[in-house]
Amino acid sequence: MDMVLVIIRTAIIFLTLLVIMRLMGKRQIGEMQPFELVITLLIAELACIPMADASIPLLYGIVSVISIYVLHEIVTLIDLKIKPLKSLISGKPSLVVNKNGIDDYQLKRNNLDVSDLIESLRTAGYFSLDCIDYALYESNGTFSALPRENYEQLQTSLPLVIIDNGKYDKKNLELTGLDESFFDPILKKEGVKSVKKVLVLTADGEGKLYLQVKRRKYKVLQVTYPDGKTW
Repeated sequence: MDMVLVIIRTAIIFLTLLVIMRLMGKRQIGEMQPFELVITLLIAELACIPMADASIPLLYGIVSVISIYVLHEIVTLIDLKIKPLKSLISGKPSLVVNKNGIDDYQLKRNNLDVSDLIESLRTAGYFSLDCIDYALYESNGTFSALPRENYEQLQTSLPLVIIDNGKYDKKNLELTGLDESFFDPILKKEGVKSVKKVLVLTADGEGKLYLQVKRRKYKVLQVTYPDGKTW
Protein backbone atom coordinates (compact mmCIF):
# COMPACT_ATOMS: atom_id res chain seq x y z
CA MET A 1 0.00 0.00 0.00
CA ASP A 2 2.83 2.37 0.89
CA MET A 3 4.49 1.63 -2.44
CA VAL A 4 1.31 2.48 -4.34
CA LEU A 5 1.04 5.75 -2.39
CA VAL A 6 4.61 6.69 -3.32
CA ILE A 7 3.90 5.97 -6.99
CA ILE A 8 0.76 8.09 -6.94
CA ARG A 9 2.53 10.99 -5.18
CA THR A 10 5.42 10.78 -7.65
CA ALA A 11 3.03 10.81 -10.62
CA ILE A 12 1.22 13.88 -9.28
CA ILE A 13 4.51 15.75 -8.70
CA PHE A 14 5.69 14.74 -12.17
CA LEU A 15 2.55 16.06 -13.84
CA THR A 16 2.76 19.28 -11.81
CA LEU A 17 6.39 19.83 -12.83
CA LEU A 18 5.59 19.07 -16.48
CA VAL A 19 2.86 21.72 -16.52
CA ILE A 20 5.05 24.29 -14.70
CA MET A 21 8.02 23.75 -17.03
CA ARG A 22 5.77 24.10 -20.06
CA LEU A 23 4.33 27.34 -18.67
CA MET A 24 7.82 28.72 -18.13
CA GLY A 25 8.50 28.49 -21.87
CA LYS A 26 11.12 26.89 -24.07
CA ARG A 27 13.90 29.22 -22.97
CA GLN A 28 13.70 27.63 -19.53
CA ILE A 29 14.79 24.33 -21.07
CA GLY A 30 17.31 25.76 -23.53
CA GLU A 31 19.54 28.76 -22.95
CA MET A 32 18.84 29.67 -19.34
CA GLN A 33 19.65 32.95 -17.67
CA PRO A 34 21.30 32.72 -14.21
CA PHE A 35 18.04 33.35 -12.33
CA GLU A 36 16.30 30.66 -14.40
CA LEU A 37 18.98 28.13 -13.48
CA VAL A 38 18.48 28.97 -9.80
CA ILE A 39 14.72 28.52 -10.13
CA THR A 40 15.12 25.20 -11.96
CA LEU A 41 17.39 23.87 -9.21
CA LEU A 42 14.96 25.01 -6.53
CA ILE A 43 12.02 23.35 -8.26
CA ALA A 44 13.94 20.08 -8.56
CA GLU A 45 14.83 20.18 -4.86
CA LEU A 46 11.32 21.07 -3.71
CA ALA A 47 9.79 18.34 -5.86
CA CYS A 48 12.05 15.66 -4.36
CA ILE A 49 11.05 16.33 -0.74
CA PRO A 50 7.40 15.15 -0.87
CA MET A 51 8.34 12.26 -3.16
CA ALA A 52 11.02 10.98 -0.79
CA ASP A 53 9.16 11.60 2.49
CA ALA A 54 5.56 10.36 2.61
CA SER A 55 5.04 12.08 5.98
CA ILE A 56 5.16 15.49 4.28
CA PRO A 57 1.76 16.50 2.85
CA LEU A 58 1.79 16.39 -0.95
CA LEU A 59 0.09 19.77 -1.05
CA TYR A 60 3.16 21.39 0.53
CA GLY A 61 5.32 20.34 -2.40
CA ILE A 62 2.80 21.44 -5.01
CA VAL A 63 2.27 24.84 -3.35
CA SER A 64 6.06 25.35 -3.12
CA VAL A 65 6.54 24.57 -6.81
CA ILE A 66 3.70 26.88 -7.82
CA SER A 67 5.15 29.64 -5.62
CA ILE A 68 8.49 29.31 -7.39
CA TYR A 69 6.67 29.53 -10.72
CA VAL A 70 4.95 32.77 -9.63
CA LEU A 71 8.33 34.19 -8.58
CA HIS A 72 9.75 33.18 -11.96
CA GLU A 73 6.99 35.08 -13.76
CA ILE A 74 7.58 38.18 -11.61
CA VAL A 75 11.34 38.15 -12.21
CA THR A 76 10.81 37.52 -15.94
CA LEU A 77 8.44 40.49 -16.13
CA ILE A 78 11.00 42.71 -14.40
CA ASP A 79 13.71 41.36 -16.70
CA LEU A 80 11.65 42.27 -19.78
CA LYS A 81 10.17 45.59 -18.70
CA ILE A 82 12.79 47.33 -16.55
CA LYS A 83 16.00 47.68 -18.55
CA PRO A 84 18.28 48.95 -15.73
CA LEU A 85 17.45 45.83 -13.71
CA LYS A 86 17.85 43.48 -16.67
CA SER A 87 21.65 43.58 -16.54
CA LEU A 88 21.54 43.14 -12.75
CA ILE A 89 19.31 40.08 -12.97
CA SER A 90 20.56 38.42 -16.15
CA GLY A 91 24.00 39.96 -16.57
CA LYS A 92 25.50 41.47 -19.72
CA PRO A 93 27.43 40.01 -22.67
CA SER A 94 31.21 40.19 -22.28
CA LEU A 95 33.30 41.13 -25.33
CA VAL A 96 36.44 39.05 -24.80
CA VAL A 97 38.06 39.57 -28.22
CA ASN A 98 38.14 42.83 -30.20
CA LYS A 99 40.24 44.40 -32.95
CA ASN A 100 43.14 44.76 -30.50
CA GLY A 101 43.07 41.11 -29.49
CA ILE A 102 42.08 39.39 -26.27
CA ASP A 103 40.55 41.48 -23.50
CA ASP A 104 42.15 39.92 -20.43
CA TYR A 105 40.05 42.07 -18.07
CA GLN A 106 36.78 40.72 -19.47
CA LEU A 107 38.07 37.17 -19.24
CA LYS A 108 38.93 37.60 -15.57
CA ARG A 109 35.54 39.19 -14.85
CA ASN A 110 33.96 35.95 -16.06
CA ASN A 111 36.44 33.67 -14.24
CA LEU A 112 37.94 32.54 -17.54
CA ASP A 113 41.45 32.36 -18.92
CA VAL A 114 43.03 32.23 -22.38
CA SER A 115 42.81 28.43 -22.50
CA ASP A 116 39.05 28.60 -21.91
CA LEU A 117 38.72 31.14 -24.71
CA ILE A 118 40.74 29.06 -27.16
CA GLU A 119 38.66 25.99 -26.30
CA SER A 120 35.47 27.96 -27.00
CA LEU A 121 36.91 29.14 -30.32
CA ARG A 122 37.81 25.61 -31.38
CA THR A 123 34.31 24.42 -30.49
CA ALA A 124 32.93 27.19 -32.72
CA GLY A 125 35.23 26.13 -35.59
CA TYR A 126 37.95 28.80 -35.25
CA PHE A 127 41.49 27.62 -34.57
CA SER A 128 43.59 30.77 -35.07
CA LEU A 129 43.16 33.77 -32.80
CA ASP A 130 43.89 36.15 -35.67
CA CYS A 131 41.02 34.78 -37.79
CA ILE A 132 38.33 36.51 -35.73
CA ASP A 133 37.55 40.20 -35.20
CA TYR A 134 35.21 39.87 -32.24
CA ALA A 135 34.16 37.20 -29.76
CA LEU A 136 31.85 37.39 -26.78
CA TYR A 137 30.20 35.34 -24.09
CA GLU A 138 26.48 35.98 -23.80
CA SER A 139 24.89 36.53 -20.40
CA ASN A 140 23.63 32.93 -20.46
CA GLY A 141 27.15 31.59 -21.10
CA THR A 142 26.88 30.82 -24.81
CA PHE A 143 29.80 31.80 -27.03
CA SER A 144 29.66 33.80 -30.27
CA ALA A 145 32.41 34.93 -32.64
CA LEU A 146 32.59 37.14 -35.74
CA PRO A 147 35.29 35.87 -38.12
CA ARG A 148 37.39 38.02 -40.40
CA GLU A 149 36.80 37.97 -44.15
CA ASN A 150 38.32 34.87 -45.75
CA TYR A 151 39.19 33.58 -42.30
CA GLU A 152 39.68 30.03 -43.65
CA GLN A 153 42.91 31.19 -45.30
CA LEU A 154 44.26 32.30 -41.92
CA GLN A 155 44.01 28.88 -40.28
CA THR A 156 45.72 26.42 -42.57
CA SER A 157 47.70 24.82 -39.73
CA LEU A 158 46.79 23.99 -36.14
CA PRO A 159 48.21 26.56 -33.67
CA LEU A 160 49.56 25.43 -30.32
CA VAL A 161 49.66 27.60 -27.22
CA ILE A 162 53.33 28.21 -26.40
CA ILE A 163 52.90 30.83 -23.67
CA ASP A 164 49.75 31.14 -21.60
CA ASN A 165 49.50 34.06 -19.16
CA GLY A 166 53.23 34.48 -18.69
CA LYS A 167 54.22 30.79 -18.57
CA TYR A 168 55.60 28.43 -21.18
CA ASP A 169 53.48 25.36 -21.91
CA LYS A 170 56.03 22.56 -21.53
CA LYS A 171 53.80 19.93 -23.11
CA ASN A 172 53.21 21.96 -26.28
CA LEU A 173 56.90 22.82 -26.50
CA GLU A 174 57.63 19.09 -26.61
CA LEU A 175 55.01 18.62 -29.32
CA THR A 176 56.65 21.27 -31.50
CA GLY A 177 60.15 19.95 -30.87
CA LEU A 178 61.23 23.50 -29.98
CA ASP A 179 62.30 24.99 -26.69
CA GLU A 180 62.28 28.31 -24.85
CA SER A 181 65.64 29.31 -26.36
CA PHE A 182 63.96 29.58 -29.77
CA PHE A 183 61.16 31.88 -28.62
CA ASP A 184 63.04 34.06 -26.09
CA PRO A 185 65.05 35.95 -28.78
CA ILE A 186 61.82 36.57 -30.71
CA LEU A 187 60.23 38.09 -27.62
CA LYS A 188 63.26 40.31 -27.00
CA LYS A 189 63.22 41.48 -30.61
CA GLU A 190 59.58 42.53 -30.10
CA GLY A 191 60.54 44.49 -26.98
CA VAL A 192 59.21 41.99 -24.48
CA LYS A 193 61.57 42.05 -21.50
CA SER A 194 59.99 39.16 -19.60
CA VAL A 195 57.87 36.18 -20.56
CA LYS A 196 55.61 37.09 -17.63
CA LYS A 197 54.36 40.06 -19.65
CA VAL A 198 53.04 37.82 -22.43
CA LEU A 199 49.32 37.15 -22.31
CA VAL A 200 49.45 34.54 -25.06
CA LEU A 201 51.80 33.24 -27.73
CA THR A 202 50.64 30.62 -30.20
CA ALA A 203 52.61 28.99 -33.01
CA ASP A 204 51.30 27.01 -35.96
CA GLY A 205 53.11 24.46 -38.11
CA GLU A 206 53.87 26.96 -40.86
CA GLY A 207 55.74 29.45 -38.69
CA LYS A 208 52.94 31.89 -37.92
CA LEU A 209 53.06 33.28 -34.39
CA TYR A 210 50.26 35.12 -32.63
CA LEU A 211 51.77 37.29 -29.90
CA GLN A 212 49.86 39.44 -27.47
CA VAL A 213 51.58 41.24 -24.64
CA LYS A 214 49.38 42.21 -21.71
CA ARG A 215 47.58 45.53 -22.28
CA ARG A 216 48.89 45.76 -25.85
CA LYS A 217 47.51 45.02 -29.30
CA TYR A 218 48.35 41.62 -30.71
CA LYS A 219 50.92 41.00 -33.43
CA VAL A 220 51.14 38.29 -36.07
CA LEU A 221 54.72 37.26 -36.85
CA GLN A 222 56.18 34.92 -39.44
CA VAL A 223 59.24 32.90 -38.47
CA THR A 224 61.23 29.99 -39.85
CA TYR A 225 61.66 26.98 -37.63
CA PRO A 226 65.06 25.24 -37.35
CA ASP A 227 65.70 22.57 -39.99
CA GLY A 228 62.50 23.47 -41.81
CA LYS A 229 60.43 21.92 -39.03
CA THR A 230 56.64 21.81 -39.54
CA TRP A 231 53.66 20.06 -37.94
